Amino acid sequence: MTTGHDPTTVWLVIVAAGVGTLALRLSFVLLVGRVESVPPAVGGVLRFVPAAVLSALVVPAVVALSLDPAGLAFEPAKVVAAAVAAVVAWRTESVLATIAVGMATLWTLQAVALV
Repeated sequence: MTTGHDPTTVWLVIVAAGVGTLALRLSFVLLVGRVESVPPAVGGVLRFVPAAVLSALVVPAVVALSLDPAGLAFEPAKVVAAAVAAVVAWRTESVLATIAVGMATLWTLQAVALV
């Protein structure tokens, strides 16, 4: 991939991003080592971090922004499989069952669409 920037600038940006990420993560490790207990408000907010991260990973794979006037582009099979997986996650609270049922649904819908 080519850019309009010289290689030194690109590497400096990469190193700066890496150092910044490391500093941010290290600050939390050092902070937790100094704090005896997490305040209830912080603990309450931290409960939602796994769901937020999972949503940030899954939603772009299911629904993507496009440049056409419709605004969103999606494959119906992916949306249906994601909905089925969400129901399985809600009912079973099992990550393995959610992944297995979601993938089986997606593959089945894609196979039916090919026929």
